[in-house]
Amino acid sequence: MRAADLDIRKLLDVDARGGVVRFAGERAVILDAGALGRLREELVRLAGYAGARAVLTRFGVAHGARMAEAMASRLAWDNDAELHGAGGLLHTLQGFIRLAPGDTTPLASRGATLVASYEAEQHLAHLGRADEPVCWMLAGIASGYMTRATGEAVYVIEDRCIGRGDDVCHFQGRTRAAWGGALEEHLPFFRESDLDPSLGEPAQPAQPAQPAQPRRATTGRALVAKASALPLAARRGEPPPALVAESPAMQRALDRALRVAPVDSTILLTGESGAGKERVARLIHGASARAAGPFVAVNCAAITETLLESELFGHARGSFTGATHDRAGLFEAARGGTLLLDEVGEAPPGVQAKLLRALQERQVRRVGENTSRPVDARILAATNRDLAADAAAGRFRRDLYYRLRVIEIRLPPLRERREDILPLGRALLAAAARRLDRPVAGFTPEAEAALERHGWPGNVRELENAVEHAVALARGGVADLDDLPDDIRGVDPELHGAAGEEPTERTLEGVERRAILAALERHGGNQARAAAELGIGASTLYRKLRRYARGAG
Repeated sequence: MRAADLDIRKLLDVDARGGVVRFAGERAVILDAGALGRLREELVRLAGYAGARAVLTRFGVAHGARMAEAMASRLAWDNDAELHGAGGLLHTLQGFIRLAPGDTTPLASRGATLVASYEAEQHLAHLGRADEPVCWMLAGIASGYMTRATGEAVYVIEDRCIGRGDDVCHFQGRTRAAWGGALEEHLPFFRESDLDPSLGEPAQPAQPAQPAQPRRATTGRALVAKASALPLAARRGEPPPALVAESPAMQRALDRALRVAPVDSTILLTGESGAGKERVARLIHGASARAAGPFVAVNCAAITETLLESELFGHARGSFTGATHDRAGLFEAARGGTLLLDEVGEAPPGVQAKLLRALQERQVRRVGENTSRPVDARILAATNRDLAADAAAGRFRRDLYYRLRVIEIRLPPLRERREDILPLGRALLAAAARRLDRPVAGFTPEAEAALERHGWPGNVRELENAVEHAVALARGGVADLDDLPDDIRGVDPELHGAAGEEPTERTLEGVERRAILAALERHGGNQARAAAELGIGASTLYRKLRRYARGAG
């Protein structure tokens, strides 16, 4: 049997009368992912980060080992490599992960990349962004599975993680000898006896507990002391909007992005404004060999031609008024990493010519200099324009268009990926609730129906704004239909606006106004309490209320 032949219909057996569920022949239970996230939160609260990591890692080792034993005993594999590679697909079927295309095992020289992780998702939802990788249970599962499948102790370590703000999660598996000293800081979180392949044999009588080696015990205590001191939500800013791909169209786009990520080809990302082009560009960077380097983005439509040339290529001191010192451009700043030319279709003709030269020669020349400097950055470009039509009409350089479009990835608008609206909306709601510190956990059925009906001309960006609007106005634990913007509810704001309200609530000022008035209503007009809830000063709230009163008068 091959790993690709695994089928959940053959692995899952449900006895409805007996109340028994078996997966790969082993008794299983189905648990809610959010409840497991709450369990993680409680473990961190009670045992600190180090204690929670140890518990979840060791639990994962046990789970992975049992799955490997079931796979080896129940199915006849073509060879050992197929059994090793079955682990990733098996845990995808269980809902834990989604592997990047072509990746199968953390034992591969390049490791294994995950584009989705249940564990990172739940950590973000309940504890916020972390400073270190947080897929503790998944690392344990992979370690236990690979140990049983290969017959030697394998330690799988995560070095990139969505839970700390990376675009992907990345795991690498090696034996203890192969890891060398790099494994020492991770060992306290594993119980090494669990990674003894001989445990697949009949159990031996329990031996008296041996005292831990002083050096290792000291290391473990130091890690516990350090990690337990971390706050429950070690935030370094909010994570970027979630990449949700339930729809076939978006899955195709992401699969293509991940297939081309390892190579250095120039990629053109096309799609309507707000469709997520920069987010996919970050995904490509995170899954590439340049992930450790910088990701630099510039909006070509937001800067004048003179400043854009200096921004991209740099300038020499005295090259123009205000150039008081030498300055490197973004091509140089992205050295070893990725440069995203966002809205490249808006670049002026003079800049287009210089971009073409930089891409062809892999060199840039600072404004005011005669010497060229080498470029070591992968170039991605994004546009919401039809560059093929612009090139044909002479509005965009045809040679630059073909230079940028080595590989084109089109991102579908949200109206063409309607299966993604609710999952994406829920992910954005969780992020907005954390950011605004509001106890909003979901949408009512009426609100979800309105989200599904809307046409979303502004795509994911519009959805994100609408969700934040709903979270800001929600009175309880769920966002209701009335909390959504008027246009999404299907209400004409000019006919249904309350007295004193602006005719439209689509502006940022309108959203802010409604959030303030709703907070005042919740606190019975108490301005101090409303200001504390909103996270603004009482004097700021007073000034805003005076401005609203003048507007009403």
